[in-house]
Amino acid sequence: MVQIKEIVQAQRDFYLSGATKSYKFRIDMLRSLRSMLEKYEKSIYKALKQDLNKSTFDTFTTELGFLYNEIKHTESNLKEWMKDEAIDAPLTHKGTKNFIRKEPYGVSLIISPWNYPLQLAIAPAIGAIAAGNTVVIKPSEYSPSTSSLLAKIIRDTFDPKFLAVVQGAKDVSQELLNQRFDYIFFTGSTSVGKVIMREASKYLTPVTLELGGKSPAIIDKDANVTLTAKRIAWGKFTNAGQTCVAPDYLYVHDDIKEKLLKEMKKQIKKMYSKNALQYEKYVRIINQNHFNRLSAYLSNGTIVYGGDVDQEQLKIEPTILDSITWDDPVMQDEIFGPILPVLTFKKIDDVISELKHLEKPLALYYFGEKEKNQEKVMNSLSFGGGCVNDTLYHLANPNLPFGGVGQSGMGAYHGKNSFDTFSHHKSILKQTTKFDIPLRYPGSGKLAFSIIKKLMK
Repeated sequence: MVQIKEIVQAQRDFYLSGATKSYKFRIDMLRSLRSMLEKYEKSIYKALKQDLNKSTFDTFTTELGFLYNEIKHTESNLKEWMKDEAIDAPLTHKGTKNFIRKEPYGVSLIISPWNYPLQLAIAPAIGAIAAGNTVVIKPSEYSPSTSSLLAKIIRDTFDPKFLAVVQGAKDVSQELLNQRFDYIFFTGSTSVGKVIMREASKYLTPVTLELGGKSPAIIDKDANVTLTAKRIAWGKFTNAGQTCVAPDYLYVHDDIKEKLLKEMKKQIKKMYSKNALQYEKYVRIINQNHFNRLSAYLSNGTIVYGGDVDQEQLKIEPTILDSITWDDPVMQDEIFGPILPVLTFKKIDDVISELKHLEKPLALYYFGEKEKNQEKVMNSLSFGGGCVNDTLYHLANPNLPFGGVGQSGMGAYHGKNSFDTFSHHKSILKQTTKFDIPLRYPGSGKLAFSIIKKLMK
């Protein structure tokens, strides 16, 4: 096993030297990260093709392009983010200066998943670097080509006492969790997130958990059917549905269900051809276990589109399931694949009432033109983040925090929120010595006490 203890200790020593704290160091490391991605871009395309059959277009738009944009945004704003934040003080604090200083936590651990194996390893690291931390990345063993490449290019670019990649399976993750980190950032399933939180509690290490859940798409009767179908098909079947914020199921108003499904079939064919299994750019399922789990769902309800599989290529056709109930296996857990169950409703209040009693999802999408109903859904239901009349697109705005709530996670990142996540906000009061207000001290008399009461009550 890699000498994990030694890596963590070397990073701690380097962090304690103060080397990571300057603006110059942080900006230089961010620029090195960008240069690394540019230098190895062709190798990245190849690795993601091997792991998930991702096309160059998919790799750039969902992985590389996102990272380039995130680095650029961070570089442009880092100096401002690092500044002390002046804070107002009450009259009782006359003569003081009050501010918040953002300081790095120290040695951070990032555990990333296989579905976006480059983006979800590097994106949080951008925030950790910007905030002045050292970083250990543990990528997924289920995406071996990308994980191996990531280890190589980071080793060739960075000193491991600042940024290192540790590869391996569950035993390596456990050994990492046995170490004392100052911050842990995990992206993955809710079940593993609970393990991460339990292990972090040994040292009271703060965590960000980016988890998942069954994210609904609600389609009201006044929705723009063509655009709704197009945007749902894009959001659901990108990466063959292996996206934590993909619409997990549809709740469609009964009046437009048939019209919507007809349009969705057209949009799927436009994006992935009439035979997605033969379409060279269609993403495959990550491994045999996930393929088997997803294939079992195809017996649920009625297939109204798709349903074919290619076991040799580990591909499952974009599939729409109708006649589904909450008792079906496909509705018990997050699907995380190209299978889309459809439920119907007649009144939006019934949907809201139903969803209120379920676990809070990572995302929620509402399609409909009436602002009254848009606001009703947004205000009535709790979810990590989402869109009105779109899917996934909120992730691409670096000014919007991305994260879950309840079972779908805790904490948020992207843009400044990444910097804040990996920064301790330290409150500081700087007191004057030019004068002293005696009222706060014992023995100041009744007049002093009456003044204090008026000031503080």
